[in-house]
Amino acid sequence: MARPRKPLLSTDRIIETASVLVDAEGLAAVSTRRLAAELGVSGPSLYNHFRTKDQILEAVADSVSAQVDLSMFEDGRDWRTALHDWAVSYRSALRDHPNIVPVLATGPGRRPAGLRLADAVYGGMVEAGWPPAQATSIGALMRYFVMGSALGSFAGGFVDDESAYDPADYPHLGQAHLLAEQQEKVDERAFEVGLAALLDGLAGQFDEVVGR
Repeated sequence: MARPRKPLLSTDRIIETASVLVDAEGLAAVSTRRLAAELGVSGPSLYNHFRTKDQILEAVADSVSAQVDLSMFEDGRDWRTALHDWAVSYRSALRDHPNIVPVLATGPGRRPAGLRLADAVYGGMVEAGWPPAQATSIGALMRYFVMGSALGSFAGGFVDDESAYDPADYPHLGQAHLLAEQQEKVDERAFEVGLAALLDGLAGQFDEVVGR
């Protein structure tokens, strides 16, 4: 009986395997030696696809950017709704892959999906009537906000030990020990409150800048 053939090594297989490692163990888990072992190939064979570990992490980051929905900038939604829906999709992708956020935070660089994302947001704002300079600032502002929300949990930063919040020292943190168990609810609400505030503020500026 013929021995089963190993799946052919491909760029997509390398990215997928590296992504699983990053999600499970963090950025430090990725090395060419570890990836080769996971893929069942020799280390040098990876160099036919990626020259360095950093290139692999860049590719993993771009695969996450590719998960962000951009249709809202093409289907006629008004700019405020489009920004809201895009931000929600963007945060969802980052929340599913939090360990790669530090790489994404460096900017799109030459990553194709990251550049398409930036192009869609900027183009959507300019087409809506925002001047180019303000459209650039909006793209930066939204990226700061979404990235920041994905870098860590506010509620998860508090321990569930009531004794850690002595009212003599922290008179306003009497309920802080309850935050951890409500982490997802608290963080989602904070994101929506902050996003609404940002968009409301931009809407007021839009009336002034565009004169509508």
